[in-house]
Amino acid sequence: MNLSRVGILGHPLRSESAAIGAQVETSLKRRGIEVWQRIEWEPADIEAMLPDCDLVIAIGGDGAMLRVARLCGMVDVPVLGINVGHLGFLTETDPVGLEQSLDAVLAGNMWIEERMMIRAEIWRDGDCLRREHALNDIVIGRGASARLVLLDMYIDGDWATTYYADALIVSTPTGSTAYSLAVGGPILTPELKTILVVPVAPHLTLDRPLVLSEGVTVEVVVSHERPANVTLTVDGDSICELEEDDAVVIHASEHRSRFVRLRDHNYFYRSLLDRMEPKMPVRRRSDYQSRVRPESKVEGTL
Repeated sequence: MNLSRVGILGHPLRSESAAIGAQVETSLKRRGIEVWQRIEWEPADIEAMLPDCDLVIAIGGDGAMLRVARLCGMVDVPVLGINVGHLGFLTETDPVGLEQSLDAVLAGNMWIEERMMIRAEIWRDGDCLRREHALNDIVIGRGASARLVLLDMYIDGDWATTYYADALIVSTPTGSTAYSLAVGGPILTPELKTILVVPVAPHLTLDRPLVLSEGVTVEVVVSHERPANVTLTVDGDSICELEEDDAVVIHASEHRSRFVRLRDHNYFYRSLLDRMEPKMPVRRRSDYQSRVRPESKVEGTL
């Protein structure tokens, strides 16, 4: 990978971020690469700096990766994640393997994984108030109030169903292993191009997840029939309060998040199962092959 300018974005609440960022900066400068670094930052502070970057290195956990990948996806810049968080679904390396990872990237021993994003438009009285992009999910649900929300959902302009629930999650395949998974949604592999709709604690309404094609438009309208405090969150960040008859229109985004990967292309399954079944011993494919295809010749045919 040809690198001339690299950005480093750390997690301000992770105490080790600054030290690791300094280590990465020193290592890259030693290789003749121009580097800038921010540990405490806001999107508006760095948006103008991203288009000239060949790579952005994110230091933190999955929350930091979501924040950085959304911004970098707007300008088609790939992200390499260094995990100093807990789960690290989206990150690729850790501080221990940092130097080897940088060597592999510079030598071209890597690949770029693209993941779809979704875009939400908030409409009120015929005006679009704002647009937001999400890598994980968009959630429309109850705020401080304990009351359930009543949400009408339309697919490509036609009414599909009405949810009476705590919330409604509209997710990407990446987000299928986040909040959606916690409430019983299916696991989707990240290379899929689909939109997942999952209700949270629905009461006497449709309780099954829906997997929709990439090209559909999902519109969620806050029903006036049951007033309630309703909020919109994007990748876990609270965006705004919604009023009666407000509509959230969700499409597949025209942008993609891009991640630098050093592991094999099928890394996702092992990474997921290692976290979900940490006590299960890893079984090697060679063990399986030795049983179904023994070296000794078997006479006869089936």
